[in-house]
Amino acid sequence: MGTIGYIIQKEFKQIFRNKAMLPLIFVLPLIQLVVLSNAATFEVKNIKFSYVDQDKTSTSRELIKKFEASEYFNITAEFPAEKPATVAMQKGEVDVILEIPQYFERDLLKNKKAGLSVIINAIDGAAAGVENVYINQIVQGFNKNIRTSLMTPSDTGNIPDSITSIPSFWYNKTLNYKTFMVPGILVLLVTMITLFLSGMNIVREKEIGTLEQMNVTPIKKYEFIIGKLFPFWILGMVLLTIGLIISKLLFDIPIVGSILLMYAYTGIYMLVILGIGLFISNFTDTQQQAMFIAWFFVVIFILMSGLFTPIESMPPWAQFLTEFNPIKYYVEVMRMVMLKGSGFTDILSPFIKTAIYAVIMNSLAVWSYKKTA
Repeated sequence: MGTIGYIIQKEFKQIFRNKAMLPLIFVLPLIQLVVLSNAATFEVKNIKFSYVDQDKTSTSRELIKKFEASEYFNITAEFPAEKPATVAMQKGEVDVILEIPQYFERDLLKNKKAGLSVIINAIDGAAAGVENVYINQIVQGFNKNIRTSLMTPSDTGNIPDSITSIPSFWYNKTLNYKTFMVPGILVLLVTMITLFLSGMNIVREKEIGTLEQMNVTPIKKYEFIIGKLFPFWILGMVLLTIGLIISKLLFDIPIVGSILLMYAYTGIYMLVILGIGLFISNFTDTQQQAMFIAWFFVVIFILMSGLFTPIESMPPWAQFLTEFNPIKYYVEVMRMVMLKGSGFTDILSPFIKTAIYAVIMNSLAVWSYKKTA
């Protein structure tokens, strides 16, 4: 244990002597957590809304006022016809065009129904789908109110009983998207920093020639590997601690579950990431190579982790591949423990899978590391 302790001391000194590495470890993750938590959102707001009102009645104006009152739409222009509105959409000046046809109010009074034309810029399909939901909600609310107001006295006996649903939002009562994103982004930062640093650390020893010097010493392979990786395990825990503090103080993210359970799982997860970093470093000769390979795998892991897009929406073959994605399990566990208050039995399945992953990756990393005595 004495040998491992000396190697750990040497690694910490080397880390803190590197002035370029300290901001990378402590400053950049905090900035990224603050920036990404505010920027990475699927909420669609400030939709550039325009309309063509060919009816120009009190009913059509009331419908337009419904959109003006919405926090999601910004009415940018009124067009006299559809053609100039379409030109404006081609230029990117508007996102939605609502066309109210002539005799809109008359058809509502006479036929109890009327049509509307809605044109949505669907280059971004996900945003267009959300915009369509917003529009339908406003139109349905308007339709319900206008039908009641247009009913004649003879129709009063046929007014259907209204059904009102009262939703109960669990785990995120305010529907704040940051509550969903911050735990995932925290996972992302802890993963990236520890993977990159652990992968480049041993490669740096190769570049400056000190790895060969250590290989000819009587230091055993397991002592060298533990001494090299343990400091980054500690740094990963420190990053998690700082991230949790910022999440609570800055974003007021609830931490309902056990903090000790989060740290216990993170400790196992860190072994997986450090094993991957060591495995990459064994097959690279420069820090640049290690960075590129690590980034290649991290991008795939992140996109298929359920951090930004739900895994249930992926094709079956992609859902199968996510079973081999350690980031998926960490994102799932962090959200379950922080937001739901899940216990150990609730996360037992991802905990076991992550532990197996850690054994496999570290075994491969130790096996592939060549030490000449």
